[in-house]
Amino acid sequence: MAHRDEHEPVYMISIAARLCEIHPQTLRLYERMGLIKPQRVGSKNRMYSDADIERVRQIQRLTHELGVNLAGVEVILSLLEQMENMRRQMDEEMDNLRAEMEETIHRAKGQS
Repeated sequence: MAHRDEHEPVYMISIAARLCEIHPQTLRLYERMGLIKPQRVGSKNRMYSDADIERVRQIQRLTHELGVNLAGVEVILSLLEQMENMRRQMDEEMDNLRAEMEETIHRAKGQS
């Protein structure tokens, strides 16, 4: 069975709110604050992906379990995104270095 892309928009706002056990207005507030970015179908209908649902749950954990206010959530999420981007860049650099080392070893073996 093929798995769906976690960023594929599949849930209307009422379903997303139910999955997260929050009011649709809360989702709209999170969107206005830039904490989530659901895709739009037409000019009005918001569609949420599994990744959006997980992000809302992350916001809920920060606010309810850790007592972080929404401004703090915004900072934390931004820092987490920056860290993830840096991790990806570091992984790419490591892959490039490995490839260079393998090429150097291959050339050295060819010369001996």
